Amino acid sequence: MRFLGIDPSTKTGFVALSGTGQIIKAKELTGIGDKDPKRMRTMIHDVAAHMQPNDHVGIEGFGFASQQAVQNGGIGWGIRMMLDAKGFNYLDIAPNTVKKYVHVTGWVGEKGNKQRISGPHKKKAVIKAIKTHYNLTFPSDNVADAFLIARITLDLWKAKNGYKQTLLPYQQEV
Repeated sequence: MRFLGIDPSTKTGFVALSGTGQIIKAKELTGIGDKDPKRMRTMIHDVAAHMQPNDHVGIEGFGFASQQAVQNGGIGWGIRMMLDAKGFNYLDIAPNTVKKYVHVTGWVGEKGNKQRISGPHKKKAVIKAIKTHYNLTFPSDNVADAFLIARITLDLWKAKNGYKQTLLPYQQEV
């Protein structure tokens, strides 16, 4: 049994974890070429090629503030249609939930003196938080997000199936 995290984007993050949380596969998928729809179609086929029966799948929900919302929406829906066609159920995990799992809120600083972080600064904060929580680094923020999506999928499955686990308060909220 594997637990997958998919971060659909123009460069899609893909991570497969074992039931013990060990990384089986972690990569960024880009598709073939730079012209759509071929690039998008081949990226979706690449995601499908990495899937196995009995995989538990989490996919990052749609980010509505994205500069590439239409293109990412097409990729996201394409992957969801492929999952549906292959008979996979999946969890839609909101982008802010992914970040919250490692205590990245979008704000830094002390109460009364907080500053909003976004874009590349927020991505760097997530990568740093993954290093702190799991002692792992990834080649891209897409793969880092996919790891967290896979981890949430695994931890949620464990919680639903009566496995005892130690989660931090903000992870329990997720």
